Amino acid sequence: MTSRTIADLLERAPRSSFIGGAFTGGTPGLEVIDPATGEVLTSVVDADAARAGIAALDAAVAAQDAWAASLPRTRADILHRAYELCLQRADDLALLMTLEMGKPLAEAYGEVTYGAEFLRWFSEEAVRLPGRFRSASAAEAGVLTSTRPVGPVLAITPWNFPLSMGTRKIGPALAAGCTVVLKPAAATPLTSLLLMEILVEAGVPAGVVSCVVTSDSRTLSSTLMADPRLRKVSFTGSTGVGRTLLGQAAEHVLRSSMELGGNAPFLVLPSADIATAVEAAVPAKFRNNGEACTAANRFYVHSAVAKEFTAALVERTTELIVGPGIEQATTLGPLIDEAALQKVDELVDDAVQRGARVLTGGARLDRPGYFYQPTVLGDVPLDARVNSEEIFGPVAPIIVMDDVEEMIAAANRTEFGLMAYVAGQDLSEVTDTVQRIEAGMIAVNLGVASDPSAPFGGVKESGLGREGSHEGIAEYLETVYVRMPL
Repeated sequence: MTSRTIADLLERAPRSSFIGGAFTGGTPGLEVIDPATGEVLTSVVDADAARAGIAALDAAVAAQDAWAASLPRTRADILHRAYELCLQRADDLALLMTLEMGKPLAEAYGEVTYGAEFLRWFSEEAVRLPGRFRSASAAEAGVLTSTRPVGPVLAITPWNFPLSMGTRKIGPALAAGCTVVLKPAAATPLTSLLLMEILVEAGVPAGVVSCVVTSDSRTLSSTLMADPRLRKVSFTGSTGVGRTLLGQAAEHVLRSSMELGGNAPFLVLPSADIATAVEAAVPAKFRNNGEACTAANRFYVHSAVAKEFTAALVERTTELIVGPGIEQATTLGPLIDEAALQKVDELVDDAVQRGARVLTGGARLDRPGYFYQPTVLGDVPLDARVNSEEIFGPVAPIIVMDDVEEMIAAANRTEFGLMAYVAGQDLSEVTDTVQRIEAGMIAVNLGVASDPSAPFGGVKESGLGREGSHEGIAEYLETVYVRMPL
């Protein structure tokens, strides 16, 4: 990847909010940092949160009725064109994601495919909105059930998957007939702004989707959620922020979708095939630099297979190549910023102080950027913070247990319930374990479970609602019942 290619892309990339069908312009002042160097990549315009937010909501409200009345086939065709354009612009999208977020370029290309697929999936869902008619059970009357779009949506997305978190919300909203105000993370705005260009080219009318880039997320969300014209909020991020948004949503009883924090357990059962288990463990832990809400956070390994699994995982971990994501050989990039790096460092130090052993890694790298060594910890005690706090980094803590019952109890001993992983070959053992794990998603002998055709979401304090699949579009629809005489 040449510096000329990067400079050319950054020169062409939009760098201001997109409202009412146009980029707003202005003087760039919000720095976008390259996590591989710690240096400024470029700057974007830092919008006034309240004014830009209201302008975007005004545009969404003005466009709502016409968009809701548009033919489902029209909406489907636009979304499918956007899908095709994402694939055509894959080089630009992938490079921007790697530059502003840090993930390896190969993974960024994977996210382009994954993110675009939400647009294609929901283009197909747009023409299959639910509805039915039947006779009332105890009267001479008909029961007509139909759906309507909930109305303007505030979609708030995180920095770790800059494209797919946007398409996962915009796709179903547009398919259902809702307009959207997108608030991307201030750390990674470039990918979202390029997505706006793609949506315009695909034919999305002015006002149907806006994107507000601002460092003042709190003012933007509180301003829009206090406005009764907004009818839904969809948020992906931390549980703490999710709680705050749910409190604000109560004022106008907003429809709310919350995809919040995770603390995913990875259970290696006594029947596990070690090669299969490790093949699942590596992407479950280290994909996206370990910065995923679905990342395996705690490895509960049965003592019957602990020695063999640990040795194999350490070996695979030492094979990971750490470096800037734009380098072809890199398989593990930097963390997003200095605060993230310090948090991982603190969690590892805490585990070691409580008795854990560093089997490989265990320290930040002495180089520019925010790099942490891929790490495996052994003999991790249950009271270590890594058992209760989301790591969001390349650290695999191994806790050895003698009993499957104990492993399941430990896996469920958390307020979170987003993702879980189970490795085992005994069908009865695996089935019993899966049925008792408290999580919205469970992967068996696999390290990746996300799929646009499957419902994504958690239980307990990991969130409300589902994204993707048929359930994903239902989050943007109101059910209306009409009774009429026969």
